[in-house]
Amino acid sequence: MGDINLKDIIQGTDFHFNKALGQNFISDTNLLDAIVADSGITEDDTVVEIGTGGGTLTRSIAKVAKKVFSFEVDRNLEPVLALSLQGLDNVEVIFRDVLRMKDAQFEEIVAGDFKVIANLPYYITTPLIMRFLESDLKAKSLTVMVQKEVADRIAAKPNTPDYSAITLAVEMVGGAKITRSVNRKMFFPSPNVDSAVVRIDIDRTKLDGEDAHLIHKLVRSAFLMRRKTLANNLAQAFCITKAEATEKIVAAGFDGMVRGEVLSLDDYIKLSHEF
Repeated sequence: MGDINLKDIIQGTDFHFNKALGQNFISDTNLLDAIVADSGITEDDTVVEIGTGGGTLTRSIAKVAKKVFSFEVDRNLEPVLALSLQGLDNVEVIFRDVLRMKDAQFEEIVAGDFKVIANLPYYITTPLIMRFLESDLKAKSLTVMVQKEVADRIAAKPNTPDYSAITLAVEMVGGAKITRSVNRKMFFPSPNVDSAVVRIDIDRTKLDGEDAHLIHKLVRSAFLMRRKTLANNLAQAFCITKAEATEKIVAAGFDGMVRGEVLSLDDYIKLSHEF
């Protein structure tokens, strides 16, 4: 499975980059292979790629994976992909928007366990990640290229500026780590920001025995206004007085003036027992 020159292929077709779709492609084979290595996929894995793009990452995935289902929204890429993916018999490109598909529609195409790899357009990063984390689809992990700032938020620690509701939303169903930083010059066209690769290993048992809906509500409420104390935010969200909210926070073992960004997931689980 030889390498390809994507720039030459694109120049030989009528394809034009669509800025509205946030199209930024990578052609460096070493980087592409490194992203695949970061994902931990093996020859036994089915991989779902989101955003086929020019097919360069798809080729690197196909070198390792048993089967690749690659989803792409831009049909104008069809002539590019016909060239860049030729000779690959374990790749199926589906021109559909995963965000608009119901779980049953997705499972008609991808049955059983799978791992996700994606070089995401930045504007759909969070919705796409949550699409897999909050559904019952059998994703085992997500390895995604995202804007560096978003990666920092996903993998942040409590009581840091990047720690946010998305950090906790990811932690409720898995563990996230940044595997590498990627300079903007590695893409074409070059975006205005640097990127990073984040791997999220999914574990849907982390909230077993707990009221997951309540914990989600507590977390969302805690970050409504970062400048406000946790008691103020919870009072507003749960329609109780600030004094009642403070009483529950103290009963859970925390300072009544604590802010939401200080608490870990385990802390929010403790707090949920008081609600």
